Amino acid sequence: MECIRGLYNVRPRHRGAVVTIGNFDGFHLGHRQLVGLLRARARERDASSLVMLFEPQPQEHFAHGEPRTRLMRLSAKLAAFRDAGVDYAMVLRFDERLAALPAVDFIEDILVGALAMRGLVIGDDFRFGAGRVGDFAMLKAAGGHHGFFVESTGTLSETGQRVSSTRLRKALACGDMREAERLIGAPYHYGGRVVAGDARGRLLGFPTANILMPDPPPVAGVFAVTVRTEGGRVYAGIANVGRRPTVGGGRVLLEVHLLDFAGDLYGQRLQVGFLERLREERRFPSLEALTAQIEHDRACARRFFANRGMIEP
Repeated sequence: MECIRGLYNVRPRHRGAVVTIGNFDGFHLGHRQLVGLLRARARERDASSLVMLFEPQPQEHFAHGEPRTRLMRLSAKLAAFRDAGVDYAMVLRFDERLAALPAVDFIEDILVGALAMRGLVIGDDFRFGAGRVGDFAMLKAAGGHHGFFVESTGTLSETGQRVSSTRLRKALACGDMREAERLIGAPYHYGGRVVAGDARGRLLGFPTANILMPDPPPVAGVFAVTVRTEGGRVYAGIANVGRRPTVGGGRVLLEVHLLDFAGDLYGQRLQVGFLERLREERRFPSLEALTAQIEHDRACARRFFANRGMIEP
């Protein structure tokens, strides 16, 4: 898959694709359905498939600095598109200029002028342009004029409710990892590069690999997790997501302790799969109390994985 960063990097080979547009935060089953239909329609027309997304996400732009929970890094979205077989991912900077662009100009300048797209596959609630006045009906009318097709995927439901990033975000926030897995079709993963910490976990007897998280994070608390290293090895572990209030707080960190592992993970990119929330993060009266709780958490995680045949009891 090729990533196109900005309209100025559009080349002749990128034109004439079948396109979809969205945030794709969390890449849940609804997104998978949309991308699957995109690729099918592109194959039928012997065309390329192109996913358009924005950085920052529009909701982040309009939040005016207020923190918003992001479920995935941009790199994780691009990896999801690549794994799904998408040909091109276009990343447009969402700034004041793009936010103020009228819907009709978005169609004529970007979709038709820059991309000369063959067709558009979108969710049934897609809105675009300044004031979000652009909708499916406007796109259908424009398609009739410019000669591109427009198709909606409709609504994907699970247990009678719409599958959406909002629903996924709520499941993760309350620690319902089974609900999150149903919406994604796999356990929720978060990845990043291991950064140097204060080595306090090692001093307590529980060495951790530390990954920076957004503030606020999509999940919080202590979890049973799987960890995939750059070499492809998968380990069981426990993870804490939070500010570590007992040892002075600070930036939000994902701290991962791998069971039955000895080695150095500094600088590696890890993929952490969240399987079960064990408890909320909380402040302890002493380091001794914290150490005892971590030992209990590790025992709970070991039972969790042993019951699923993933490690020896």
